[in-house]
Amino acid sequence: MSRGSETEIKLEVPNLAALHRRLRQIGFRKVQARHFESNTAFDFPDHRLWKARSLLRLRWADGQWLLTYKCNPLESRGYKVRREIETRVEDGEQIREILEALGLRPAFRYEKYRTTYAVKTQERQAAGPLLVLDETPVGNYLELEGPKRWIDRVAGQLGYRREDYVTASYGSLYRQKCAQQGIEPTNMVFSGVKSW
Repeated sequence: MSRGSETEIKLEVPNLAALHRRLRQIGFRKVQARHFESNTAFDFPDHRLWKARSLLRLRWADGQWLLTYKCNPLESRGYKVRREIETRVEDGEQIREILEALGLRPAFRYEKYRTTYAVKTQERQAAGPLLVLDETPVGNYLELEGPKRWIDRVAGQLGYRREDYVTASYGSLYRQKCAQQGIEPTNMVFSGVKSW
């Protein structure tokens, strides 16, 4: 179970091969292999969580279920800072039934493939900085989560500037891409991939 505040940004990745080379050059290595994630955001019929910029998510990833609540982001120039409460759950289908019995409904599904990296000299600590690569149906993104100075240093080493920081959620990024392409948004899922 994790509890506390998270500070994070996303960085769009135009070239995966170049990114992998650069991560090795600056001392990062894989600590969790690429794996599939299926996420369902739940909300009430009046969309009160979405309107409050909060998130209640049930995730299936790497053989386990996680239930996460994220509060609305605090004001922070260029970073997303928010309180997060997350715990493993034994049976995701029963949790889904409980949420629906309380009046919540699946509001948005999104999928990605995630790979986690850490600096070669140390294992990732549960509360330590986190660098993950997310391959999504709307593009590839790095997520950097940790202290602002660490985020700025690593982003700079990877060739990014502060103006490259993305603080939008995957749901918002998906809706932006749909609007650009004139497509009605539904769920951000891969075609031909079996979800839970």
